[in-house]
Parts: sequence; structure tokens; C-alpha cells
Amino acid sequence: MRSPARRTTWAIALSATLFLAACGGGDDEGGGEKSGDPIVVGISLPLTGDFSEPGKGVQEGYEAWAKITNDKGGLLGRQIELKILDDQSNADRVVADYEQLIGSDQVDLVVGPFSTRLVVPSARVAQEYGMLFVEPAGAAAEVFNQGFKNLFYAAPAVADDHYNHLVEYLLALPAGQKPTSVAYAAMDDPFAQGTAYGLKKKLEAGGIKTVVDEVYPPNTTDFGSIAAKIAAAKPDMVVGGSQYQDGVNLIVALQQLDYQPKLAAFSTAPTNPEFDKAIGNKTEGILSPTGYSQDAPYASNKEFVEKFTAQFGKAPEEDQANGYTTGQVVGAAVQAAGCAEQGECQQKLIDWLHSNTVDTVVGPLKWDATGKPQGAHMIQQWIGNDIKIVLPADAKEADMVYPKPAW
Repeated sequence: MRSPARRTTWAIALSATLFLAACGGGDDEGGGEKSGDPIVVGISLPLTGDFSEPGKGVQEGYEAWAKITNDKGGLLGRQIELKILDDQSNADRVVADYEQLIGSDQVDLVVGPFSTRLVVPSARVAQEYGMLFVEPAGAAAEVFNQGFKNLFYAAPAVADDHYNHLVEYLLALPAGQKPTSVAYAAMDDPFAQGTAYGLKKKLEAGGIKTVVDEVYPPNTTDFGSIAAKIAAAKPDMVVGGSQYQDGVNLIVALQQLDYQPKLAAFSTAPTNPEFDKAIGNKTEGILSPTGYSQDAPYASNKEFVEKFTAQFGKAPEEDQANGYTTGQVVGAAVQAAGCAEQGECQQKLIDWLHSNTVDTVVGPLKWDATGKPQGAHMIQQWIGNDIKIVLPADAKEADMVYPKPAW
């Protein structure tokens, strides 16, 4: 093993110790710790760098899970303590962080960071140490092709399947209404490309032609040339495989060229609270897949929304829900296995999750042998001044607007 001690001088500890004293009387059935000790959960998150905005959202979700759980007495009668490090959106740093957390700090449990780019290397470290690794945001296909036996993605669907409900809707339209051409622009990022190209593959199989296919580096800020190619091709639909700022910048560039698609779908960006203002309040009709809705009827979701809002002064969005769901999955395994520490306990946690379904704020989750969830994302659309679920039919909050108004 590589020693994490060499890197501890620059690891930025943002310890979020929510309650250190246990609620008395609990027994530690795992046998490895005293009942009064907290369960320490190690986390590395991109709190600075390219993924800092969603990284901070995931952090809030983890903190909400710890507080809500601790207010109920914790897990196994022990309080949860979060130890959070900043990986600065850097893959080398995230490896060092998890080596420190597991090997040096000897945390009891670990959970994952944000972004496939950080999940894959950190999951390798967790696997080396035999640790359960539930993660909130590694949805690209490459996460599940690594042979991980310890990894579980805590969301309804992987990136390639995010748009499945939209595909079904579009391919079922009458011939005169169905879009015939699509332009794709995706960040060179496994998640962003996974969402866009999962949709691309299925629409092409349904006879819808690709007229533009552009991949751009993560640090791209000037989208003039990509927007020009899209505008010149005049596709019926534009799809952005985006995070946040790149999605905003591409839309603004398309607006400047007065390209008006019949349909526009962007991953991640439209779910951000700042999105509407960032593109000049021209969001009407823009689509995005989502694994979470504040109004979802799942048993734990009402409590999550109410208590998260009280804790942070705002309602949770998808990033926060992803962090919270990850905590729910780990917590369910700990309660079922009756332990929370390094060693043999970790395999008990892993085995339990491979064989069971966990009820969460995004619905019931179950996984295949690779840790891939067996569900699909909902499709939401900006309608009026709000974003609403439009697909699937049994979850919709509003009818889909098609074609979309001008932006």
C-alpha cells in the first residue's frame, strides 16, 4: 500500500463532527468499538476546482443524513462523525485522501466523492482495503466495467439510461411530429458523455439522424465555434452532455446565433438554482434528466425535505439528495449487519447490499453484481418559472411542452 502519511501535510480536513457523544445504552454488535465511540465516516469531495459546485451540494446531503440520523440516536446506538477532505477535483489527490482516511486515520466507513473521474480511482483504494464503497455520482459505464465488488451507485440509473423515458416518448410520436435530426455537444467527461451518448445511441437506433457530434475539453469557455456548427446544421433537437457552466455557455452561444431548436436537453445544468438567471430567464421548454424530485412520494423524502430546509435554509436539489441517499444506503447496511468498522464487517455490509433493496428518497434501490442500479431517471422540463417532472406518465407534474418556445 502507498503510505498516506506523506500527503497529510496538504490534505485539507474539513471535519464535520455533528455529534461526538453517543446516545447512551446502545450496544455495538460488531464488537470492534466501544458503544460510546462515534462511527467515523471518511469522505473526499471536490470542494474546490472544476467540480466544486456539485461537490458542495453532495457535502450538504451527507451532513443532512448525519444530523437527521444522529437526532434519532445514530446507528447502532452510536453517533455519526463525518471527516471530510477536499480533493480539489484532482484524481491524484482523491487517491491520497482515501489512503489517508482508511490507512492512517482508520475511519470506520467511507463513502464516495462527486464525478466519475474521482469515483473510479477512489473506489480502487477502497477495494484494496476491503471497504464498502457507496458513491453518489459515478454514473458512467466505465465505473461498472472495473470489476469492483465493493461499489454501489446510490441513484436510480446509470448515465447511459438517464434519458430512457425521453427516448420512449420521442420514438412514439407520429411521423410528422417526431424530430428527424439532432446535434450533440458533450464535455470530455465520462458522465457528461454517457448521458448524451446513451441518448444518441437509442435515438439513432430509432431512425433519428445525428448531424453534429462535438466533444470539448472540461475547461472550455468559448463555445462560439461549436454553436456555429450546430446553428448551421439546423437540427430539430440539441443535446448537451454538460456539467453546469459549460451548459450555460453553450446555450448562451446558441442564443446569440438565434438558433431555435424544437427541443433542447442538457444534463445537470438545468437543475442548478442559478440556471434560469444565467441564460437570461429563457429556460422555457429545456429538458434534463433527474434522479430526484422534492415532491417524490417516497416515505423518507418528506422528512428529508423538511429537515434539510430547516438545516440549510433552502430546499434540497439533486446533488444534495444524492449525498443523502448514499448515507441512507450505508446506514441500512450497517443496521442490518450490526457492525460499522474496518475488517470482516465490511464484507458483511457488501454482501447484504448485493442481496437486498434499500428504500431511499429517490425510491427503492437495488443493484446488479457490478453495483449498477436497476432503474431509470425521470425527465424534467422548465415550464413557466419552475422545473417540473414530465416523464414518465405515472410521476409527471405537468404535460411536456413540445416543441419548445424560443429562448
